Amino acid sequence: MRSRLALLSVLAIVAATLVAPGRAAAIVTFTSTAINQNGGNCMTVPNGSATNGQQLNQSACTSAASQNFTFTPVAGTSDTYTIGTLTAGKCVDVFGASTADNATIIQWTCHGNTNQRWRLVPVGTNFNLVAVHSGKCIVPSGGSSAANTGLVQLPCSTATSRLWRLPNFTTGGGTATYTNPLKAQGPDPWMTYYNGFYYLVTTTWNNTITMRRAATLRALATAPDQIVFTLTRPNGAGTMWAPEFHLLNGPNGQRWYLYYTAGREPFNLGTQRIHVLESAGLDPMGPYTFKADMLDPVSDNTWELDPSILQLNGQLYLIGTFFNGSQPMFIRPLSNPWTASGTRRILSTPTFSWETVGGGVNEGGEVIQHGGKTFIVYSASHCSTPDYKLGLLTWNGGDPLLQSSWVKSPNPVFQRSNTNGVYGPGHNGFFKSPDGTEDWIVYHANSSTSGGCDMNRSTRAQKFTWNADGTPNFGTPVRTGVTLTAPSGEPA
Repeated sequence: MRSRLALLSVLAIVAATLVAPGRAAAIVTFTSTAINQNGGNCMTVPNGSATNGQQLNQSACTSAASQNFTFTPVAGTSDTYTIGTLTAGKCVDVFGASTADNATIIQWTCHGNTNQRWRLVPVGTNFNLVAVHSGKCIVPSGGSSAANTGLVQLPCSTATSRLWRLPNFTTGGGTATYTNPLKAQGPDPWMTYYNGFYYLVTTTWNNTITMRRAATLRALATAPDQIVFTLTRPNGAGTMWAPEFHLLNGPNGQRWYLYYTAGREPFNLGTQRIHVLESAGLDPMGPYTFKADMLDPVSDNTWELDPSILQLNGQLYLIGTFFNGSQPMFIRPLSNPWTASGTRRILSTPTFSWETVGGGVNEGGEVIQHGGKTFIVYSASHCSTPDYKLGLLTWNGGDPLLQSSWVKSPNPVFQRSNTNGVYGPGHNGFFKSPDGTEDWIVYHANSSTSGGCDMNRSTRAQKFTWNADGTPNFGTPVRTGVTLTAPSGEPA
């Protein structure tokens, strides 16, 4: 009897500590954007208004103060908050404490009544924002995905229009961290953060294109690779490398376009060309169908590698590298994500001594735009050497197809660190932190000077900043195994 009572006592204690299903466990104040999952727009106080009765809307995410909200726990609850706006003393409110459908979501002087109290009910990695007084959810009017749509309350469901991602949601569990590498065999990485997940593709050097995804960088390191497409002849049956995927506008609206290099088997460098797939919807993991061979309409007389996309002044361009005795980068105009509208033009030729170690190479050009400036960060020197590194082109405002419209920085912007045991850092990509406030670089590197152009180059990521002149400052590549702070907005 005594042992049975003891067991019941333990079970009662355990039960008392459990959070009821479907309820959030957060008990600390946090500040976050709120991103609607039907269109990716952010909850906003229009124009940062301080006016009582101002209806909230959803608009394109900009990280402005009008899109940051302070979630303060209501005493005695495990999932209920007041939500403060950017104006001190103002809270998110249901107009008139109405319980009716389509009652407007406004800001009003904080008073603590139930029409200013919100339950955070988790649905996967997102939340329903439930008004305590009505049991209804914050929704863009009509469930619309359009920017500048006013917010109302409607019955809750798991429809994407009812779901909000709160990037800074925290249970008070501390700071999120990660360590490099993110993938031990991960050359030529490309990564993006989209709708709550990181997505990573790398070279496979076989006839499959694989992708992994996770909600955090830490989890990405152990996430399984999933096959998203298998190559078949005649459009490149093997040696798949340098994949990238971009969300672009096509005839059927936005789609993911996955660009990659592949050639015939057995491997022959001369047969390597750029190809592209198109997604069926907005899931970066597909499904994908083959769309086109990205051949030059005039000069399809040599291999082309390392595809990437530039969008500038409403025009689309393909960036890559080819062989003409050395290995310059090219730029080619596109009429849509898979069709050339002109022949390639030389963008950059390896001329500095640091670009010619092991052979003159400019490749892997990646676009980053910040503060009204457009940059292309490219890899230089041969990947077989530990001196593979990154260089920088800056657009000067001229015709992007002209080499004279790009200014090449005289020194590399990211290179080996003997102190940190990082060699040959290059072939990079860029992504934003979950809350959109930080810029991050993903790249591959070796951990020894004898590492070369093989599958053992590992995927790594680190935060970077910006110089006073507006150029990116990538700092020094970090040693593997060092605990680093995760991107801002990752769950702790």
